[in-house]
Amino acid sequence: MKLFAQRTLLLVALTVVSGSVFSVVPQGDPVLRTRESEPPLKTEFAKLTIDSRSMKRPMPFGVIFPMGYKSPHKKDVRYPVIYLLHGLTGNSNNWIERTRLLEYATEYSVIFITPEGGDGWYTNSVSNDKEKWESYIIEELVPEVDKRFRTLATRDKRAIAGLSMGGFGSLKFGLKYPDKFVLAGSFSGALGAAQITEKAIPGAIGKTIDGIFGPDGSDTRKANDIFAIIRSLTPEKTKTIPFIYLDCGTEDFLFANNREFVNLLVEKKVPHEYRQLPGAHDWKYWDKQVQEFLRVADRMFAVK
Repeated sequence: MKLFAQRTLLLVALTVVSGSVFSVVPQGDPVLRTRESEPPLKTEFAKLTIDSRSMKRPMPFGVIFPMGYKSPHKKDVRYPVIYLLHGLTGNSNNWIERTRLLEYATEYSVIFITPEGGDGWYTNSVSNDKEKWESYIIEELVPEVDKRFRTLATRDKRAIAGLSMGGFGSLKFGLKYPDKFVLAGSFSGALGAAQITEKAIPGAIGKTIDGIFGPDGSDTRKANDIFAIIRSLTPEKTKTIPFIYLDCGTEDFLFANNREFVNLLVEKKVPHEYRQLPGAHDWKYWDKQVQEFLRVADRMFAVK
């Protein structure tokens, strides 16, 4: 397992260096017209900040408001929330700039939040007290979103997903904080991140991961190893965790790692949905698969 995970993260490094990206920029705001006498309803995107104690600086995040959010007729309406995490070397703008998320959002009465994650693997760094990504998102951003916007601030109306590094982060948050999310999703997740060391992968990636998780066998690695978390589940504990959605392209270098995680979910009888289909580790694939996740989330939110 460790050898495989180490090899896959090496490939992550090579992919980051190559910089291959599929970019789809939305052409204007998606608009849905109701009656001729009314102004058009549309999704709106805003870039905001939160003063973070954990990060010791203002942190940016994106918000997509559902159609009609600011209409006087909907001033008392509250909405479910979906958090979408970016990948390594990415930022909180990626989901807006590189997919058609603004267009897809018109189909759902949902608030979308795109947090900033840096290259921090959505984990509290053991070596930098200004890089407490987990504390920032879970303890500060989620409560602030519920305070600032008209959300349905309950577990059954909150979901989280991410791509690559963000896939690792979203499943980790779902497993560590099952009281906060009803659904956790991963697209092409780098699921073995907590097992990587600089000794196995010399260079920037391995060094960064060591700086975040500490040495091999550290408490931080153990606490954030999602394979270990799944293995430790009892039947009773399994009932409390979010439903897990994950997918991976068959041409993705992380495909085998994702299959290994799925096999563990099956072994531990963890409720999940897994999809594999032709595709690589790129935005063309993620733009397509985020649509599938939104359909799953919509079904989950509809459960009474």
